[in-house]
Amino acid sequence: MNWYYWFALGGLIVCLLAFSIHFVRLVRLGRPKDHSEPSGSTTRGIVYSFTSGMNPLKKESAFLHLPTYTAGIVLHLAIFMSLVVFMLLIAGVRPGPVASFILGGGAFAGTLAGMALLVKRMASRKLRLISNPDDYLSAFLVIAFLAFTGLVVFVPLLMPGYMLAAGILFLYMPLGKLKHVLYFFAARYHLGYFYGWRNVWPPPKA
Repeated sequence: MNWYYWFALGGLIVCLLAFSIHFVRLVRLGRPKDHSEPSGSTTRGIVYSFTSGMNPLKKESAFLHLPTYTAGIVLHLAIFMSLVVFMLLIAGVRPGPVASFILGGGAFAGTLAGMALLVKRMASRKLRLISNPDDYLSAFLVIAFLAFTGLVVFVPLLMPGYMLAAGILFLYMPLGKLKHVLYFFAARYHLGYFYGWRNVWPPPKA
């Protein structure tokens, strides 16, 4: 196996080890502590947080910005598809023509969505004010990985560049905002626990 395969694989292993440490820390911290008397069900609140609570029509930040929300969905779906491509290629399996068309097309769609979101962040004064270098670097690394994924399924000669992009992304994931791949679930759990405890989630039916 060539050195760039080992680089990408090493990056993935470091990433998984780092996320394991983050996960253990989350587990050791335990559930949120609320000293008030419970008035609802934390279980129902947590279930709602991961199901109906994810409905964009019930999230003001989503339904008021549906194009941005849609671009985000496309971006994240493309990332999942690209990770499938990575696992296949690192195992020495090349997807067939139809699979390449689907996976490559998905990666290109995610690239365009990521670029649109990055341009919006750069063009919007409000978004620039709450952005930091990590936001831009994270976006750039993800976009580069998606772009290389879309290309490498059709042009195998780009494999070294693709594996380098993948390895760098994996190494950076535990360091920057991309940690939300893990902390997203913890945040949704805590929200459901808190609002379930306070009998706010799930909301009463009209």
